[in-house]
Amino acid sequence: QVQLVESGGGLVQAGGSLRLTCAASGTFFGINTMGWYRQAPGKQRELVATITRFARINYADFVKGRFTISRDNAKNTVYLQMNSLKPEDTAVYYCNADAIPSRPSGYWGQGTQVTVSS
Repeated sequence: QVQLVESGGGLVQAGGSLRLTCAASGTFFGINTMGWYRQAPGKQRELVATITRFARINYADFVKGRFTISRDNAKNTVYLQMNSLKPEDTAVYYCNADAIPSRPSGYWGQGTQVTVSS
């Protein structure tokens, strides 16, 4: 069993910054890709950024230049530094981990709310 615990969400004004953290714990042999997704009210969940075990990174176009994903493999932790936040970034942010043994959808955290006021 794998547990993902996210933290760092909150309320921030437009132009501000937040740092999200997701720590994985439980029984697994390692983690391949870790990533962040978000879901705004009335919208589908969408990819924000992913990072492989070897630090290969992929960003959604709407966060390029503003968000930075990183991870600490020794701590099984992934981070998302969010700068220049916009009201449209308001969403619940979810952590995902492809932990081994893998399962099709990976493992998901419970989500953390990010609210950006204008």
